[in-house]
Amino acid sequence: MELQQFYYDNKIVKNFIYATIFWGVVGMSVGLLLAFLFLFPNLTDGISWLSFGRLRPLHTNAVIFAFVGNAIFAGVYYSTQRLLKARMYSDTLSKINFWGWQAIIVAAAITLPMGLTSSKEYAELEWPLDIAIAVVWVVFGWNLIATIFKRRQRHLYVAIWFYLATFVTVAVLHIFNSLALPVGLFKSYSAYAGVQDALVQWWYGHNAVAFFLTTPFLGLMYYFVPKAANRPVYSYKLSIIHFWSLIFIYIWAGPHHLLYSALPDWAQNLGVAFSVMLLMPSWGGMINGLLTLRGAWDKVKADPVLKFFVVAITGYGMATFEGPMLSLKNVNAIAHFSDWVIAHVHVGALAWNGFLTFGMIYWLIPRMFKTKLYSVKLANMHFWSGTLGIIIYAMPMYVAGFVQASMWKQFNPDGTLTYGNFLETVTEIIPMYWMRAIGGSLFILGMFILVYNIYKTIRQGSEVKDELAEAAPLQKLTGKRMAGEAFHTWLERKPVQLTILATIAILIGGIIQIVPTILVKSNIPTISSVKPYTPLELEGRDIYIRESCVSCHSQMVRPFRSEVERYGEYSKAGEYVYDHPFLWGSKRTGPDLMRIGGKYSDNWHFNHMYDPQSTSAGSIMPGYKWLITDEHDRSKTRQKMEVMVKLGVPYTQEEIENAYASMDAQALQIEKNLYNDPDFVKTYEADKKYAEENGLDFVEMRNREIIALIAYMQRLGTDIKVKDPEVTTVK
Repeated sequence: MELQQFYYDNKIVKNFIYATIFWGVVGMSVGLLLAFLFLFPNLTDGISWLSFGRLRPLHTNAVIFAFVGNAIFAGVYYSTQRLLKARMYSDTLSKINFWGWQAIIVAAAITLPMGLTSSKEYAELEWPLDIAIAVVWVVFGWNLIATIFKRRQRHLYVAIWFYLATFVTVAVLHIFNSLALPVGLFKSYSAYAGVQDALVQWWYGHNAVAFFLTTPFLGLMYYFVPKAANRPVYSYKLSIIHFWSLIFIYIWAGPHHLLYSALPDWAQNLGVAFSVMLLMPSWGGMINGLLTLRGAWDKVKADPVLKFFVVAITGYGMATFEGPMLSLKNVNAIAHFSDWVIAHVHVGALAWNGFLTFGMIYWLIPRMFKTKLYSVKLANMHFWSGTLGIIIYAMPMYVAGFVQASMWKQFNPDGTLTYGNFLETVTEIIPMYWMRAIGGSLFILGMFILVYNIYKTIRQGSEVKDELAEAAPLQKLTGKRMAGEAFHTWLERKPVQLTILATIAILIGGIIQIVPTILVKSNIPTISSVKPYTPLELEGRDIYIRESCVSCHSQMVRPFRSEVERYGEYSKAGEYVYDHPFLWGSKRTGPDLMRIGGKYSDNWHFNHMYDPQSTSAGSIMPGYKWLITDEHDRSKTRQKMEVMVKLGVPYTQEEIENAYASMDAQALQIEKNLYNDPDFVKTYEADKKYAEENGLDFVEMRNREIIALIAYMQRLGTDIKVKDPEVTTVK
């Protein structure tokens, strides 16, 4: 049979690799800055766009979607062409994928520090960018599937199965989680409320980890590990079991992020059951990857690429053992909201995603530039710097998690909390935060070593943008199974059927969990005393969202004796029916705020936001001085209320029309309350006098952002009857 000559597109792979390295440096640098903000909370004092709350989503998005996302595209574009023996279907689609993805990342890097966020974890970008993500992702899928149809290799290798499952599932997750009603160009409200929003978010959040940070990387593992080791995959049958069981089971596990919350018990228990089952396919994949290297350990010792791959697969195994363990209710009761989760996440991100990406880059660049790696010694230095960085980062965070959980739950013999002041648990783990910063520094040092090594490798090589290849054309076969052909062998040459079956497998769990929670009213019992937020409280909530306060504070009191004693009555599902989006949080760097309303005076909140250390000695919360000085923009309050009505919040037309009068009255009362503090009066009057003497515009206190935020804080948790808290006045 005559062979056909064609060219692989290496340029698109090279572009994605460069983007991976660049955004890796950016994302990790922001992460390191955040680590130091735990130690020096006022390091960026007064600069709103450099505050912890605004930088934290920038860090997660930069690492997940910029660094890891570009690595996925680089690996998929390289391996797909060679596995299918075909150039990508369209160079134009490849370019749209690349430049569209970079444009989205740049837009995220601008909007998130500006406070333009939906607050939904790993999905913080506002609705125009959500639409852009969907469009670019469809372009990627179109290019991938069209290339499959023009392939010269009949059977689809296991990596392609994972790529197809990734494309379909991420599209479904992103679209359904991002459903929202816009208020303006960069403001929207989630289509779901409270418990329903929480379930949909963590169905997305857990499976974003599954189908963006895991399945595509498993596909890359199945391609690059055998290539680098020059050995076949250990078990073809195990890869089949791994693929189908993983994509079916993973989608059910999201509710384990919501254990002991207001989510219905049946949904929690389903999440636990499938999370435990998830251990088996996850470890099946790990074993398949590691055993591919059987008999090649001498090569592993000499080759830094294989070293990176071994630690990456081991990190995947550790993270996927820990995930099911954390889903057990007795373990989750201890670990949730603590730094244990931070350690768990970073073992997966730094080891599994980071090290597999580094190994892939070290393997790809010399081949694409027809040269050898500039320095194996430097690559080994990177490996050890990164490995030590992961250990020094993760281990103290595990210790911090155990310390936090232990201190939160300890009681004195008389039944009172041993550590009644939350700050005692914060100051105790500061040494662990120092260790985390050191570990992060070592990891990013390795990243800079990679940058230099890759730069020198490229300089000494010669770029091949279009790599010549040849293969026989694909011969047509009947669509029916041939005699003696196994079902899965037949399926591997039928991309449409394989994609349909994979889609069915991933949809089942989501439908069974989400549809009843949304449609069956008994799952979310209402509480008659729970009313919508006042216009000023709604605006204050939006400021709370803008500053990403949810990154450090939860709004979910779990039904534990320690939490009820510390925070007040445990949370009820009906309390959240008007919350678009939900704000339960996933980490307690500060105390839970569900019952904060009425606990402190307005003066306390004012002083706390201006200088947290003045009200809470030892606090690592940064100041939010711009809230004290900036005028509050209330021009869209009525529009916000009208959108809320469309989402089911029962504002009357009269309430919407009188929104501004209502806001003025509530703001004026808060301003009057602030006059109880002599220091406030003195400073306020001095500022007013200075403005008048210098011809400057003076913003009345009642019109500043802090007033709206105080209104929201004082509302939290007051809709149901709880034990009357002690009111504290700061003098």
